[in-house]
Amino acid sequence: MDGQTHRILYAKNADLKLKPASTTKLVTAMVVLDKLNPDSVVIVSKDAAYTPSIAPRLRPGDRVTVRDLLYLALMRSINGAAVALSEAVSGSQSSFALLMNEKVASLNAKNTKFVNATGLPAPGQYITASNLAIILDSALKYPLIKQIINTREKDLYIGKRHLYLRNTDKLLWADDDLIGGKTGYTRAAEHCLVFAASKGNCTIVTSLLGEQIRDHLWSDGQKLLNQSVQVANGTAQPEIYETKNPVVLTSYEPVRHGRHLSRRRRLLRHRLLRRRLLSRRLLKRKLLSQRHSRAKRLRERRLARLRARILRHRRRVLRARRYSHKRKYVRA
Repeated sequence: MDGQTHRILYAKNADLKLKPASTTKLVTAMVVLDKLNPDSVVIVSKDAAYTPSIAPRLRPGDRVTVRDLLYLALMRSINGAAVALSEAVSGSQSSFALLMNEKVASLNAKNTKFVNATGLPAPGQYITASNLAIILDSALKYPLIKQIINTREKDLYIGKRHLYLRNTDKLLWADDDLIGGKTGYTRAAEHCLVFAASKGNCTIVTSLLGEQIRDHLWSDGQKLLNQSVQVANGTAQPEIYETKNPVVLTSYEPVRHGRHLSRRRRLLRHRLLRRRLLSRRLLKRKLLSQRHSRAKRLRERRLARLRARILRHRRRVLRARRYSHKRKYVRA
């Protein structure tokens, strides 16, 4: 999408309702900045600290500024940070979701609905690729959000803890024209990505939902960006189409090994690899325990021999002392 005119440059199933995953945190950040000062301090609750998330995790009672929580939520997709922000604004995620839906309605993102502030799976929560592009374009109007999603690495200090953050958007290292973006993943949503890039006088916003393979996010995103640049420059025509029965999702990568693995096959393969890894670990532990038991038996045998030698030596000494007076008498 052209960020200035909102003209669609390339679209495939742009209005298909899918799960948003952590791209939800863009709307969370906008609502938070509408309500709170970035320098205000938030106390992390138990619900926020124990929300399922990747590392680094927050701890109950941590005192963190809104700015640092936004860095955690947008750079590393820390779910606990999003929950803490939602509780600071409205006390609960359910009431905060109402503010989020009001926000997206004001942005004319009609095919979007949120139930929580994190993007974790929840019934009735959905978004479309076209709406996601509009949401990022609106989020770029917030200077702090634009700064955070353009940051590659960041050091944070929460109390006495030092946290090192590395942005989950790998395109930041691949394209210097990239303004920034947001990734997301859940099993239901699969891999998601939305990003913006400045190409000449045009800002191009690209969103992808439902990508099956993580590495294809970056290559597909780069292909869509290149195609959009050609359309924006007038060297290519816009392409907008939909696929039905079955719906073809994001992938623009060539099919490897004949076809992509289905989700079930990938899960089975993952379980098989995990079992092999566990069996190798168990075998390694068994071998180590056998080595330890052998070494233990050898030590016990050596100690037994040493004790026997000491006992024999003591017996000789006692005998010598017992008959020493007789030997003296005989000599005399």
